[in-house]
Amino acid sequence: MVDQAVVRHRWIELDGYRVFYREAGPPDGPVLLLPHGYPCSSYEFRNLMPRLGNGWRQLAPDFPGCGYSDTPDDFRYDFDGYADFLARFLDALGVHRFALYLHDFGSQIGLRLAIQGPERITGLIIQNGDIYEDVLGPKYEGLKAYFRDPTPERRDALGDAVSEDGYREEFLNDVRPERAELIPPDLWTLHWALTTPRRREIIVGIIAGLKDNLDWFARYQAYLRAHQPPTLIVWGPQDGYMPEASARAYLRDLPNAELHLLDGGHWLLETNLDEAAGLIRDFLGRLPAG
Repeated sequence: MVDQAVVRHRWIELDGYRVFYREAGPPDGPVLLLPHGYPCSSYEFRNLMPRLGNGWRQLAPDFPGCGYSDTPDDFRYDFDGYADFLARFLDALGVHRFALYLHDFGSQIGLRLAIQGPERITGLIIQNGDIYEDVLGPKYEGLKAYFRDPTPERRDALGDAVSEDGYREEFLNDVRPERAELIPPDLWTLHWALTTPRRREIIVGIIAGLKDNLDWFARYQAYLRAHQPPTLIVWGPQDGYMPEASARAYLRDLPNAELHLLDGGHWLLETNLDEAAGLIRDFLGRLPAG
C-alpha cells in the first residue's frame, strides 16, 4: 500500500498575474511536472496526485486563461507562450530538472519546453498526446477541413464546439458507454462555468492556430529520436482523436519506450485511475532522482 500524498492548492504571482497550481509530495523531492490538456485544468490530476505517493514533488499549474489562473491581457496565448510560461513557473519554484507528463495539447506544449532544455528532462509519461499527423483519428476531420479552407464560416463552426455541449463531447470522446459512466459531468460543467467570453475567444484562436502546430510535429519527433528520454506510454485507445495507432507511432522514434494500452479513452485518469497510477508509480520509481 502506497501512502497517499496530500495535495495542496496554491497561487504564485508571475509577471503581474496570479497562477493557481496543485502541489503534492516533498518540497525537496524529484519533480514531476503535470501540464493539463483541453478543455481542462489541473483538475484533471486531482485524483492521480495523491495516488503517486510521497516520492516525488508533483506540480500541476493551471495555464493562464484556464482553471483558476488569471487571464492576463498581455499574455501570448499560443503553444510557445504556454511553454515559456511553464519555464518561468519552474524557475520561480526553483526547479531545474523534472519528469514531464504529456497529455492532449499539454503534450505539444511540454515537448516545446523539453526542446528548450533537453538536459532538464529526466523522463516522459505520454498519455493520449498526438504528434504524428498520419495517424490522427477521425474526429480531426472538421479541423482538417478548416485547415484546407479557413473560411469565416468554418471558423464559426470551430467556435460552436467551445460550449458546454462541446466540452461534454470532448470529455466523453468515443469511450464505450460503460466507461463513459465513470466520467463525472463535473468536468464539463466546471470548465464551462470557468469559460468567460474572453477565454472562449482565446480558445477559438488556439484551435484555429493548430494548423501551425502541425509544422512542429517533425521537431517533436526529432527531439525524441535525438535524446531518447526514458518514456512510459500509457494510452486509452477509445479516443476519436488519438486512437491506438497514435500511441504506437511513438515507437518509431522511441523504440525502447514502455507501451501500455488500457481499456479506456482520452481521459484515462477518470476511467482507469488505479491501473494508470500503478504504472506511473512503477515508472517513476525507476527514474533517476534528479
